[in-house]
Amino acid sequence: MLLSVLFVAATFGLSQAADQALLAAGNVCEVHANGNGTDDSPAILAAVEKCGQDGTIVFSNTTYHVEQVLDTRGLKNCEIQLKGTLLFGTDFEYWLENSLPLPGYDENGYQNQSSAWFFGGDNITWNGYGYGTVDGNGQAWYDFIAGRNNYPGRPHGITIFATNSVISGVRFVQSQMWTMTIHSSKNLLMEDIYVASVSNNGNSTINTDGADTLFSDNIHFDRWHVRNGDDSIALKANSTNIKVTNSEFHNGVGIAIGSIGQYNGIFEIAENFHAENNTYYNTLHALFIKTWAGESVGYPPNGGGGGLGYIRNFVVLNSVMHDCRGYPVAFSQCMTMSPEAGDCNTSTMKLSEITVSGLTGTMLSSAAWVASLQCSAASPCSDIRLDLDLTMTNGTKADYYACSNAEEIEGFECDGPTCELPSPDGTC
Repeated sequence: MLLSVLFVAATFGLSQAADQALLAAGNVCEVHANGNGTDDSPAILAAVEKCGQDGTIVFSNTTYHVEQVLDTRGLKNCEIQLKGTLLFGTDFEYWLENSLPLPGYDENGYQNQSSAWFFGGDNITWNGYGYGTVDGNGQAWYDFIAGRNNYPGRPHGITIFATNSVISGVRFVQSQMWTMTIHSSKNLLMEDIYVASVSNNGNSTINTDGADTLFSDNIHFDRWHVRNGDDSIALKANSTNIKVTNSEFHNGVGIAIGSIGQYNGIFEIAENFHAENNTYYNTLHALFIKTWAGESVGYPPNGGGGGLGYIRNFVVLNSVMHDCRGYPVAFSQCMTMSPEAGDCNTSTMKLSEITVSGLTGTMLSSAAWVASLQCSAASPCSDIRLDLDLTMTNGTKADYYACSNAEEIEGFECDGPTCELPSPDGTC
């Protein structure tokens, strides 16, 4: 028998008798929304406290208003059934002052980023059934931010700290900033996920990454649909054994590696990445690898550089591009503090063992650049294999490979140098 636990703000807290009855019923908590637009966060947190370990938490097919930061880590052997919508509020002053800093190298948080929701634990099953939704109320943020990059305190929608877990069938729409960060996670499958952050006016959806991995290992993104204005899926510092399969990406950057190397003297890696059977619609790239220049200028999030490390063993197979807006494959090792001009030849971040094979489709550009490999003279790229078959808008084959400091190449010849200009998106 499923017992429903009604949490009302004015009477928050359960009696001892109710606690015992809930546990006796098999540790199942149904979260009831207030239904009047007021904050449902206390009810959510109470359900997590009661049923977050060896229990089940049920969100009904209704709207739950979230007006304060959520920290629901520590889940264990927990099933979450999301049949409704978690709608985050738009009190900008509150969120900018209270969003939770992402753990990183200092007290400011990784890249000075923060989150509206910390979620995590071990052996979690979270099912959205294809319609359960997390709504960040993003349009209000896009209008408020008005295109400013990495606005301090602007929260990510959710940060996931999970091991041995599965998240499936959840919709993440109109995220406040990055949709989600997979942080310090291992053995996580995320399947049948829908992400959409789209502006209904001219205000930019900059920084609305679909997902970012950070300090994480063995993460599998399968059957994703991402429609956004920035990186579709991005691997950041110390991301290893990441897979992206059977997914489609619309309008954003495409799959991005980085940026890494932003913290002076800090060693970071991205290693063992596999992407296969993905489709790109109107994205800038299929694969974009970006590292910071070797000289440190300013400080994160919009400045930095001088980091150490490597990017190695990346494989992208059998994917299709429709109307690519930029270069299908792009490497840039010039990132620096905007609007400064970075030195493209100072990064010691090593790029090697990178294969893109069976990439076909069309490009919007009338330029023939199918790849731009801007590698650093201080640490040239090596062991690069490309097998690309793309056609430009005029019907001719895109066959120009621009390379700087690329060694041990296979499947193509370098036709000339790259533009060697710093670029946030890999284009000149």
